Amino acid sequence: MIPLQSDGSATAAPEQLANAIDASIVLNALLVFVVAYVFARVLTFLLSATAERSPTRRITIKMFIPVIRLLVYAVAVYVVVVPLLELNSTQLLAASGLFGAALGFGLRDVVAGLFGGLFIVFEKPFQVGDKVSIGDDYGEVTAIGLRSTTLRTPDDTAVAVPNDRLFTANVGNANAGSPHMMVVTELSIAPGAEIDRAKAIVEEAIVTSPYVYVDDDYPVTVLVDDETYYQKIRGKAYVDDLRDEFPFASDVTKRSLEAFEERGIETPELPPPDYRLETNTSG
Repeated sequence: MIPLQSDGSATAAPEQLANAIDASIVLNALLVFVVAYVFARVLTFLLSATAERSPTRRITIKMFIPVIRLLVYAVAVYVVVVPLLELNSTQLLAASGLFGAALGFGLRDVVAGLFGGLFIVFEKPFQVGDKVSIGDDYGEVTAIGLRSTTLRTPDDTAVAVPNDRLFTANVGNANAGSPHMMVVTELSIAPGAEIDRAKAIVEEAIVTSPYVYVDDDYPVTVLVDDETYYQKIRGKAYVDDLRDEFPFASDVTKRSLEAFEERGIETPELPPPDYRLETNTSG
């Protein structure tokens, strides 16, 4: 029995409104979302496995994963919402009240994450397979969900970054959808060392590396910076596969240092202790 107000209009307690929602609708909704979740996971696994078998098309194939997952969940929401449209006004009021209460008790962050996920899907600041930095986190994007994005860091750690951080943190994309990515390798030599010979050594180590990718659009550049106690050589080149970022840098560094030693090119000594102390305390 729904109690009446003093003016004769009907009112309903929250418990009565909640009970007005047919339990079968709730159960059906849960079942639909479970099926959608499992189906999305299966599709993600199949696409990821296909992408890993084709390195040249890996990023292109993986870029469809978040789109397909979004479509699956959109269909699930549609299937759930259609029965709700057939509810009477009291049941709709109860559903709205329950949703509003849930939103107020902790779903705000989830909703913000969902909007962030939609932003990634449609604006494409990055895609699965890219090497990106989001705030202080850096790694390869392995998954883009509706709530968070997963990065695989250089230490092989999976980091889940909430999608709403995209609205507040700096986002950097190292390869912008291409399998090729620029890698900068830095080496230092003593102030009096032969800079031209050292540059030639670094350039040779770069172009002969098994990981490098060189053509007219992806050139090799070697630059020199004159620091206080040493000269810095910066070799800039692209790797054939962005996953070779660190093996490439290690390979170039190792062979360059070996060539420096063979040809008598000195590397810098450590700065004097007073200089190190001043540097550490000045900031």
